[in-house]
Amino acid sequence: MSATRTSPPFSLRSIALPAFGPTVLFCLGEGAVLPVAALSARELGASAALAALLVTLIGVGSWFFNIPASLITIRFGERWAITGAGTIGALALLAAALAPQLPQGLWLLAVAMTVVGMATSVFNLARQKYLTEAVPVEFRARALSTLGGSTRIGVFIGPFVGAAAMQFLGIAGAFWVGAVAMAAAAGLSLTIPDLVAKGPGTPDAAAGPEPTLRNVASAHAMVLFALGSGVLLLAALRASRQVVIPLWADHLGLDATHAALIYGVSGAIDMLVFYPAGKLMDRKGRLWVALPSTVIMGVSLFLIPLSSGFLGLLLSAMLIGFGNGISSGLVMTLGADFSPERGRGQFLGLWRFIADAGSTGGPMLLSAMTAAVSLAAGIWSCGVLGLAAAAVFAVALPKLKHRRNY
Repeated sequence: MSATRTSPPFSLRSIALPAFGPTVLFCLGEGAVLPVAALSARELGASAALAALLVTLIGVGSWFFNIPASLITIRFGERWAITGAGTIGALALLAAALAPQLPQGLWLLAVAMTVVGMATSVFNLARQKYLTEAVPVEFRARALSTLGGSTRIGVFIGPFVGAAAMQFLGIAGAFWVGAVAMAAAAGLSLTIPDLVAKGPGTPDAAAGPEPTLRNVASAHAMVLFALGSGVLLLAALRASRQVVIPLWADHLGLDATHAALIYGVSGAIDMLVFYPAGKLMDRKGRLWVALPSTVIMGVSLFLIPLSSGFLGLLLSAMLIGFGNGISSGLVMTLGADFSPERGRGQFLGLWRFIADAGSTGGPMLLSAMTAAVSLAAGIWSCGVLGLAAAAVFAVALPKLKHRRNY
């Protein structure tokens, strides 16, 4: 499927429900499951370390499946890839819900979490590719920032819906919520309108066979290395800040209620600023968000170890939420900007592989520095990631700007 931009004046509202509705539902399913996956593993006899490892299988499955996800999307098209990902994710969570009742339930749970990660990879790549091609470039950042905001909304709501279900069904209730939400996402995805194929006479019409992954990687090596470095650092920074807040709250001796309140307020601010940031990127350029977001998050992480109580940590967490919120959709927007018309699916697969590598590496850096030195040193090392990402974007984006018209 290919995009056409010769249609009547575009409005995001015209594709809001089919484009963003499945995202909210799919991520609601993820959000319902994430807080209880480790607890479910513990109930099945896993040690604390094994339970923590099991939760990471979602991220690992997503990371390593990014390249196959691009091939699946190219083969079946965006709409059917999104629908299939929702369906498979729902089946995996259904298996996870039934795991306690089956022999070898722990192994089944581990496989289910890995499959959920793989489905997430296909879902994320296909929805990004769809919006990249369906939305005119002048609306691109707003569309992809809204997509990022939809993800945040779903993940934020999910734990509350899962908690309500667990009152009646136990831990399995969260998995049932996840399965129903992902199945609903698959159903709603069927309403996504097809992209109109371009005729052979149009300027952007594809000519010849689809390029190989190697060809795409070679042709865009500079972008993948230069901007990809900034994206990797930003992803590592984002993943680290999710771990930092509860860890420092525990270090300060705050109880779980206060820690959850701080995390929730930070997440609420995160959700409020995604659209204005997308509008700013569309009107002023990507650098206007890339620089302040990374600097703000980096500085915030330097401030956290200086906090000595609830208020100080709350203010730092709010600042992190603001910095992360304005970066909503930034990675997807940059990937869309530099992706070629031919080979877009392969390029986005490589792009997401780089970003997911950062998401996996950030918490590992925090863990290593904390074990070797101290928690404060680990948090400060993550703050350095933010400043390094800002430096990369400041140098790379102006030089590469001519590669895409944005």
